[in-house]
Amino acid sequence: MTRPLAADFLRDDPRLEAGRRLMLSALADQQQRLTGIRAADPERKLEYETAIRQFGELRGGELYYPYLGSGIGRGALVELADGSVKYDMISGIGVHYFGHGASTVVAAALDAALCDIVMQGNLQQDRETLGMTRLLTELASRDGARLSHCLLTTSGAMANENALKIALQKKHPASRVLAFEHGFAGRTLALAQITDKAAYRVGLPTTLAVDYVPYFDADRPAESTAAAIAVLRQHLARYPRQHAVMVVELVQGEGGYYAGDRDFFLALLRELRNAGIAIFFDEVQTFGRTTQPFAFQHFGLDEFADLVSIGKLSQLCATLFTHEYQPKPGLVSQTFTAATASLFTGRAIIGALASGDYFGPTGRIQQVHDRFVSRLQEIGRRHPDSIRGPWGLGAMIAFTPFGGSADTVKGLLRALFDEGVIAFLAGSNPTRIRLLPPVGVITDADIDQVCEVVGTVMGKRSLGREASSE
Repeated sequence: MTRPLAADFLRDDPRLEAGRRLMLSALADQQQRLTGIRAADPERKLEYETAIRQFGELRGGELYYPYLGSGIGRGALVELADGSVKYDMISGIGVHYFGHGASTVVAAALDAALCDIVMQGNLQQDRETLGMTRLLTELASRDGARLSHCLLTTSGAMANENALKIALQKKHPASRVLAFEHGFAGRTLALAQITDKAAYRVGLPTTLAVDYVPYFDADRPAESTAAAIAVLRQHLARYPRQHAVMVVELVQGEGGYYAGDRDFFLALLRELRNAGIAIFFDEVQTFGRTTQPFAFQHFGLDEFADLVSIGKLSQLCATLFTHEYQPKPGLVSQTFTAATASLFTGRAIIGALASGDYFGPTGRIQQVHDRFVSRLQEIGRRHPDSIRGPWGLGAMIAFTPFGGSADTVKGLLRALFDEGVIAFLAGSNPTRIRLLPPVGVITDADIDQVCEVVGTVMGKRSLGREASSE
């Protein structure tokens, strides 16, 4: 019989279980103070504004929102250091899938705190790293994808960088990259070149040769598919055998939460496969937010997955790849794999998703989407011309308010923040409001309350626009 490890004795120590119960009980007791939206405490106003200003100065640029958390939240609600309580509908741009203070996540973080190291690394990794890589490869391959390898890392940008390096090494000497118009890949030197936003490249040198392909247009499905294929063929003809990889966003996040279409993707991916170009699905934002764990599974594109990146809700990030794309030694080594707490909490979150009723056409993700869409459409009926879709996909919700000028959207976001709902923007021409609700904890009552606030803000703006036009 195998002799138990000291770590096993520690994890089974009854004192730890008693301590865990006490801490979670204390947290739950204090969370009961957070019952809904609450205005800031006037007595904290000056101190809070000073802290926000100092933080902006220290980081070299002001914060988008005057947001400093107090360190406690309850589900979709979060308390700020000014005493206010708000609904968090952007969840760290998709990171806080189980919201604020979920007992499952906190318990996992407590277990991580007892481990001997804070950061896992390339040379020294604990058993939890093996467990996470096994979980992700099994989840990614369950419908036929051949993603047998998984490299963990600390950020979505690094996961994307690793995928690019693997693809470029495999396809050498081909060095050009294909990407979608209005796409977003990240802000590193290489990824800023791929991201189709010139403002993110101001003052930066050219690092990669990137050719853009138009994205799917749901209002013109056949025409936009034909246009994308035509442009792709033009690129391939102009630069024969020079393209190594195409970065494929199945839902354009920064681009405005526009979803593609299976037929569109099939037509494009078959062209890429015939041309011998690597297919890289960037799922840093879409992972865990469609009707399947991966968006490529949602669209039934498993056979085309050469490389896939994930992040955000997983608490750490990863690059998955097939055996054919296994890199040569030294290409993707790094000091940090992930924080131990990220590994523990990430496994708890993904495990809960995989074993719960989140996926499928009637799963919780689709339920959340449908309820938001229904409530947003009601707002549109009450206030004509105030709000319109498309509404995004799954747990990625978006809408265009009042035509979608950037200034209008920014003003509405600030008004929503002041009224107790935190959202964010996406896209340009039009600029849209996007929501990334914490699906693991959000209730129908939360959704209704959030949409009530949205309706109130939209109604006030609609009345103001009518008054100014008279």
